[in-house]
Formats: sequence, structure tokens, C-alpha cells
Amino acid sequence: MATTRDANTATSSTFSIQPSALHVEQTSEAYVSVALAEADATTMCEGEPMLPYTTKTMTFPLGTRIRDVQVTVGDVTARQLDGAVAPAPRPLPRNMQPVEPVQQKGPVYDSSELYPSDWVRWHTGAGLHGGEHVTFLTLQAFPARYAPQADVLHAVESIDVTVTYEEPSAAMLTADEYDLVIVAPGEFTGQLQPLVQHKEDHGLATKLVTLSEIYSGEYFEVQGRDGAEKIKYFIRDALEDWGITYVLLVGGKTSYLTGNWGYDGPTTVNDDLWHVPVRYAALDDMSENGYLSDLYFADIYNATGDFATWDTNEDDIFGGWGFGIGKDVIDGYPDVYVGRLACRSVREVETVVDKIITYETSTAGSEWFNRMLLVGGDTFPGDDYIDGEVTTEHHFSFMPETFDATKLFLTEGTLTLGGGDSKYAGKFAWVNVIQTMSNGYGFVAFDGHGSPTAWATHFADPNNHNWINGLMTYNMDLLSNGDRLPVLTVGGCHNSEFNISLTDFVDNPWTYQPTYECWSWHLVKMRNKGAIATLGYTGLGYGATGDGDRDGIPDCIEYRGGFIEGKFYEAYGQDGQDMLGAAFASSITEYANVFPPMENNIDCKTIEEWSLLGDPSLKIGGY
Repeated sequence: MATTRDANTATSSTFSIQPSALHVEQTSEAYVSVALAEADATTMCEGEPMLPYTTKTMTFPLGTRIRDVQVTVGDVTARQLDGAVAPAPRPLPRNMQPVEPVQQKGPVYDSSELYPSDWVRWHTGAGLHGGEHVTFLTLQAFPARYAPQADVLHAVESIDVTVTYEEPSAAMLTADEYDLVIVAPGEFTGQLQPLVQHKEDHGLATKLVTLSEIYSGEYFEVQGRDGAEKIKYFIRDALEDWGITYVLLVGGKTSYLTGNWGYDGPTTVNDDLWHVPVRYAALDDMSENGYLSDLYFADIYNATGDFATWDTNEDDIFGGWGFGIGKDVIDGYPDVYVGRLACRSVREVETVVDKIITYETSTAGSEWFNRMLLVGGDTFPGDDYIDGEVTTEHHFSFMPETFDATKLFLTEGTLTLGGGDSKYAGKFAWVNVIQTMSNGYGFVAFDGHGSPTAWATHFADPNNHNWINGLMTYNMDLLSNGDRLPVLTVGGCHNSEFNISLTDFVDNPWTYQPTYECWSWHLVKMRNKGAIATLGYTGLGYGATGDGDRDGIPDCIEYRGGFIEGKFYEAYGQDGQDMLGAAFASSITEYANVFPPMENNIDCKTIEEWSLLGDPSLKIGGY
């Protein structure tokens, strides 16, 4: 890559992309697939042509202005196809309903314009890279573009890109007073003091701040329209004036009984329902019109270094994307490491504080920590892959060589009760899960379907419509793993929907049965058992099936949930990020770099709903 600098302090960098030969294959009488060996991904907007692309991400000091991106292409050849380029299928939710992939051509196929509209698309953002605050520039290069009406594929021989940018004259962020800020209501401060001291003892300068101090302007000028926005402005000021890295939000709903449905939500705010306010992202995927998103509190800056409001059309609806509410532009990259302990009582605060302190002081050197439990079946029956098994094995592939895997898999006869395929073998699979998980593991990975009350999966036979019930809020109290607490990831819908209360099942279609708290938080808040932290989805989680991009790799690990979950394990196991919040944030950053959130609402939803219920400053494996 060549770099030049002009007299006006602008700098230009030029690089070339030389695509390999495209692989074009007739996949059916109607459709043609287009593949590229070095592709990072394939376009996956429902009903639009699936075309491969490569990505290149450049990082600059935070506040850098991207002045121009110039693209020059080499020779272009046109090829007449014998059919249409295959359209991307309908996104597959990992909820508790049967679902099959649907592949239909959308309106773009009536167009004479080339798809996509450019050889190179690019987007910018502000986030963290290697612990440093940076401006990202990510480019998507398309070696082929498609003329739908004519069924003609245009392929390019080479692409030259010149990026012109201007770095800031001085660093935006230089403060270094605190590492961790804990935000909590006043009634929790007494129970949090041992955690503050513990963090200080391990070298993390920690500040405990109450909501009343934020709302009264004790430390910084109060800004914001509601509680969530006031907290976010406070986090920005703490980042700039104190140099914080981690933010721990301590507080969930105030009631175990009264639900949120009809009281607050994506377009209505009621801070009185919460010990620490939340933000709903009002993205409507045609199945639900919004969901909780703690990414809002982590995404402080946009690409220019300005405050990321998540309300760019200024209609007081945040993260809006849908009919009648327009489309808010979000940055999507975490600028601080945020996690939440969704505690509803001082007893829960005492419990999770004790679990964190015990974990960080006693886990290091323990044999059980070097074990990982994989739990999966056939998430989407009918293709060539047992998705849940493929995905969790993919997660394990990133782990250090010191780790051993235990598999509760459908194909190995270890998931269902007695290894059978009957209704009752699936119904009582939770017995195996609880007995095995009680042995203690450093990590646990579930992949399948979910709800606020349960995790489950399918048998491989598409004609067997019985469910495999892996673990539910009703039986997880039978766990007996003591202080051998895993970091747990769960692939499934709504497992981390922490706005659940007992009466929500009346109006909430995703609850299915009464439960006073969600699956993921129940695991964290249980005393002397459960998990130390959970990573899951607050809304409908999405997966992929088969090998639609024809690259020989199962789509279940290349797209949507399987991709972002895998990036967490890659951050820990391959990149050595052993602080929980850093590894979690890295998974979001890596996802946004490959799948720009403003181009596909399902990709945007995936990063917004991916939630950490745990301490972001947790040292994985202890000190």
C-alpha cells in the first residue's frame, strides 16, 4: 500500500485488489451461484442477488476525516448467464417455531441497473481496536456485478482504491483517571462496595456512581431527554474526562410481577420500571418492532467523533428502522466495554458480587476451567449440516490447546435422554444437560432455538417434529456446579430478554409460558451455581442454513448468530483478549466490519441485540 502526504496535511493511501477467477455454477433450473475463493462474505439482503465480496478495514486515530475514496477499475468482461443469480433467502429466526428457508426474487430483479450499484462500497465508524480508540474505514469490493433483467454478469480484472484522509492534530482522548465506572441506583451502593475494593485491589481504578448523582449533575453537566440518554452522555463525559474503559450497569427491572409490555418499549419510555434505565432499538424486522439494546450505551461516537445519538431523524425514537418511523443511522461500534447485571434486589446484587469476587480470586489454575461444554442439535433440519453441532465445534476450534471439549450432541447420542429419538427422549434432554454442566466448565456454548424461558433444538429427521428441551428456567436451579462458573454463550431467540416479568406471557408472544426473568439472567443471578456471565440475544436471533454461498463452508458459522458468537471465542482463544468486555466488544466490531449494519436490517439487529449480562471488567479465568 502506497502512502503520500500533501501540504494541506491530507494523506492518501493507495492499494490494489486483484480478484481470483469467479466460480459460476448452475445450482438449479432457475438459479446460478457466483463464488470467489477469497471472499469474506456474500450479500445477504432478502430477495436480492447473492454476490461475493472482499473486505478491507483500515484504522486511523479517532477523529480522522475521510476526505475521499477514489475507485479505478481495470478491464471488465461481460458474461451471459443461463439463469438468474440466486436471491438471498429470507432470514431464519432461531425462535421456538418451525421455520424453513424461503428463496424468492425481489423487486431488484426487474431492474436494468447493475447490482450492486458500485464496485466498491465503504462505511466509517468509531470504535476500539486493540484497546485504542480509532476511526474505522471498511471497504467492500465486489469483483462481480449483475444486470438482473439481462442476466448478465460483469466481472472486473482489478480494482485500485485511493483513500484520502486527514488525521486530527491532537489525540481526542487522553485522560487516565479511572478504568471502570459502575452505574447503579443508590439502594445498591452498600452491596457494591466490596466489588469496588476488589477491583481496586487488582489494579482497576474504579468509580461507583449513582443515578441520582448523574441526574443531579454531580460530576458533569446533565444532558439528555430521558434516563438512558442522560446515562449515555455521562458515559461520554467520563470517557473524555476520566479515561474509562469499562462500564458496568447494575440494575434490571423493579418488579418481578409487572411486565413491560404496554408500559414501555421501542416507542415509549418509562424509566420508573427500571433500577437502571434501558434503551430499546426500534428496528422492526416484521416479527417484532424493537428490543433491548445495551450497545446503545457502548456506542458513544460516530465516525466523525461526534456523539452517537441513535436518533438521527430527531423523532425521539431511537434506533428506528421501519415503516412510519424512518431509519436512524447508527455507528454500531463499541467505544467502551459495557455489561449489565440486571439485578432487581439487594440480595441479587450480593449474590453476583460474591460470584465475581470468588471467580476472579479462585479460578486461575483450576483444572475445570480448561473444559468447554458444547450443546447442540439440528437447528434447521433439512440441509446437509447438523447446525448446532457444527457451530459449537467451530467455537471450540478457536480455543487454546489446553482446553478439552465435552459434547452434548444429537449425533453422538449424548444430548437426548438415553440417546433416543422419541418424544420423551427429547423432552427430558435437560436431565443430561444439568448433570453434565454441573461438572464445571470454563465455557459453555449452546446453539439452537430459544425463548426467555428455554433453550431447545430439533432432531435431524425433518419429519420428527418433537422438540429437544435442553434447559429451562424451571429446571436450571437443579444445577450443582458450585463455584465452577462458565462464561456461557447461547444461540437462540430472546434468551437474554431481560425485561421479562411474570405476567408478560399474556402479551409477549415470545415467552410461551409464565416466567419472572429471562433464561440468561437466571443463570447469572443464581447463588452458588449457574454462570458467571452470559452472552445472548434480547430479541429474535437469526441463523443461516446450508451452503447458499457455495464456498464449501456451512453458512451457519459464516453469517448472523453463528458468526458473531464465533468471533467472541476467536477474540479470547486466538487473539488473547482475556477481559470479558473486550472479547465481547470485539465480536461486535468484527461483525460490523464484515456486515455493515446500515445495509441490512438483520445485520444491524444482530449487533444491537447481542447482550452481555455480566461484568465487562471480568478477568476470564481469574487472576
